[in-house]
Amino acid sequence: MKNNLGVALIGTGFMGKVHALAWQAVQPVFGTDVKPRLEILCDQPADRATELAEQFGFARATDDWRTAILDPAVDVVSITTPNKLHAQMVIAAANAGKHIWCEKPLAVTLEDARAMAKAVEQSGVAAIFGYNYTQNPTFLHAVDLIKSGAIGRLIHFRGFVDEDYQADPSTPWTWRSLRSEAGLGVLGDLTCHLISLALRLMGPVAVTSADMQTVHHIRPLEDGSGTGEVENEDIASALLRFENGAQGVISSSRVAWGRKSRLSFEVHGDKGMICFDQERMNELQLYLAEGPKSQQGFKTILTGPAHPLYANFNPAPGHTLGFQDQKTIEAAAFLDMISGKDSNGVGMQEALLIEETIHAIARAAKNSLP
Repeated sequence: MKNNLGVALIGTGFMGKVHALAWQAVQPVFGTDVKPRLEILCDQPADRATELAEQFGFARATDDWRTAILDPAVDVVSITTPNKLHAQMVIAAANAGKHIWCEKPLAVTLEDARAMAKAVEQSGVAAIFGYNYTQNPTFLHAVDLIKSGAIGRLIHFRGFVDEDYQADPSTPWTWRSLRSEAGLGVLGDLTCHLISLALRLMGPVAVTSADMQTVHHIRPLEDGSGTGEVENEDIASALLRFENGAQGVISSSRVAWGRKSRLSFEVHGDKGMICFDQERMNELQLYLAEGPKSQQGFKTILTGPAHPLYANFNPAPGHTLGFQDQKTIEAAAFLDMISGKDSNGVGMQEALLIEETIHAIARAAKNSLP
């Protein structure tokens, strides 16, 4: 394998910048054998691409994503574009033999997601998807605690993911409201993250029943010329049954006033329980039903060097990590995947399972309507 990899970045919004920073940080933080080389950035219009290529540290710029993918100096493609573009870009990159780091959700439709999986499998390239919350050292510790039997036999999972970016009915209409552009609503934007955590904590799951609702059916157009219809869901909830026999309940909302990045879960076992909330991403709550009852209670575990991967960033406990650090861990997992090493990243088949689960929730919700 080459000791450096040429990177193409397609898309320069919030997640595009996050990818650029992660590519710059991964080698110094983790001392990886492979050093990413920021080769070409793609955005439109061309002058914006040129400006951000310089800002993000890329050698060149283009306004044509196909040019970026097919460039002979490119080995790896980061795809951070709107949802409707994921499928064609991932398939094109796979067919060109380029490794792929794509943001979630996989695609607008489940059929497109399966076509992506087929293309990646046939090409043999490495592909990782943007479920960075699975890379949080606090979450990794929770997984380790469950595997070790610390809370005993798993009984119940409760999960919530809420934000308020669509809570105000006067917030302008965007492409995220269109099924043809975004696909699912809160299920594709937020719930998929919760499912990524639930599957790693609890194992495979079946959806038993679900409901979803659009709260704000129309939104004003940004130019003031009228309104646009909201075609997908603002709220979704589901009852789950895991293969290990445990029950689960999840709820998600993009119209939850006051919630900024609430991605929380409780895992109940017959010997204790674990609680986590991404808004306090460096803390894990652990209850163990052992010892004198007068001394039992929740313990707050603050992440530090004793927990997986934290020490790569900071030798001091309690100094905390952030959202961007999770993305750097994800970049390191991707490089491991490319190198053929064991990787903790969310690969193609796991990402497809997440996609199938959120679409199962959507189907169950539609079937439950009178």
